[in-house]
Amino acid sequence: MDIVKLETEDIYEVVRDRIIHLKYKPGQVLNEVDVANEFEISRTPIRRVFQMLQNDKLINIVPRYGAQVTPVDFKEMKAIFEITRELDPFAARLATERITPEQLQELDEIMARMNAYDINQNYQEAIDDDERFHRIIYSSCGNAWLSDILISLHYHTERLWHYAEQHFDTMDLFTDSLGKLLNAIKEKDYNKAEIHARQHVDEFVLKIKSELL
Repeated sequence: MDIVKLETEDIYEVVRDRIIHLKYKPGQVLNEVDVANEFEISRTPIRRVFQMLQNDKLINIVPRYGAQVTPVDFKEMKAIFEITRELDPFAARLATERITPEQLQELDEIMARMNAYDINQNYQEAIDDDERFHRIIYSSCGNAWLSDILISLHYHTERLWHYAEQHFDTMDLFTDSLGKLLNAIKEKDYNKAEIHARQHVDEFVLKIKSELL
């Protein structure tokens, strides 16, 4: 991959995605010099990248030590889920009112793919499409502040999807509540949209508790 010409924002996205996809493991130390050498740039933009990732709570910068990828902390995740189970339904409610036909078509296409996936063969694709589904909801809610908050929080839930991969053996957790949410949005049923958006969060949390805690 030719990454020599990448800008700071692009490098941030590459490093962030490596953390989310566990290519950089929880607890791993990222050396500023090594990362700068990889991207063939000076250390100054890497310091900026590390600061952005620290703002996302994906790394902790330790002076004279390096940038350490944050652990998957279930106490932290509990706090995140307390927020997302309130804000995700709110975003879904707003999206029900404001979503465009083109965005609905995208959601239909995502659900069609998800319904055809095999959990053992297409787990990564399922995670990616789950994230695309949520991004469309956030972009269609018409509230940039809410969208930015939820996108930042979902970096952590997406990382947890990867962390818990071996514990998922069915696509139902992806398709059931999201399918119901999509139908509610199509029907312009704000209350059902909120219910099924919250259901999606709660079912994931229940699975994590039963398998990992």
